[in-house]
Amino acid sequence: MVEFTLPRNSKVGKGKTYPAPAGATNVKAFGIYRWSPDDDSNPVVDTYELDLDKMGPMVLDALIHIKNEVDPTLTFRRSCREGICGSCAMNIDGENTLACLKPIRDVKKAVAISPLPHMPVVKDLVPDLNGAYAQLASIEPWMKSDTAPPPDAERRQSEEERAKLDGMWECILCFCCTTSCPSYWWNGDRYLGPATLLAAYRWIADSRDEAKGARLDALEDPLKLYACRTIMNCTQTCPKGLNPAKAIAEIKKLQLERKV
Repeated sequence: MVEFTLPRNSKVGKGKTYPAPAGATNVKAFGIYRWSPDDDSNPVVDTYELDLDKMGPMVLDALIHIKNEVDPTLTFRRSCREGICGSCAMNIDGENTLACLKPIRDVKKAVAISPLPHMPVVKDLVPDLNGAYAQLASIEPWMKSDTAPPPDAERRQSEEERAKLDGMWECILCFCCTTSCPSYWWNGDRYLGPATLLAAYRWIADSRDEAKGARLDALEDPLKLYACRTIMNCTQTCPKGLNPAKAIAEIKKLQLERKV
């Protein structure tokens, strides 16, 4: 039998427990991943026993309550609280989602919360997304046109052409899909991942963009595109109900059509 010795900092220990206030009757436990680069220690899971009658219905409400009333050292991202900005993306009860859209009542037992998986952690629930944003920038997600002179008014589309963009422009770049993809876990340095490939297809499919060929050329790579194994985790976990796997399949189809 092969034995492996894990590095010391790969082990997550048991942290502090913050008990519920005296007299609380509607109590739920929240186990939250804690790690700080300023401490020479392993990550731990702190347990917060909260009175649900003192907060709103969403997991983000609980996190804000902890930050404001229980433990001000807890670190996480949040902004709009409306499922639009993507800031509060994290793993809740084993699923990547937005804390502002996840009802506490949907989690039957204790609520387990950790940062998006397989990404470097800045602190606590904050992942380092610099690599993901660099990959997004690499596909040049803006309209390209060589037409000269440019039109005096807007670039028009038919209703049918505009409809082709539905299911792509709604992406909020929370990267729940990308960080749920095993192919990205193992090849994140080369595979662009579902969120970036969805953004790439959004411009490939746009009738106003004139760089379709160049965009497809840039994606013709064994790992940038073809590391996708159609596992479908990306589509299952998307909090906006989008289908990145379909967009990736459409890019592959276009690549094949160019070779036939």
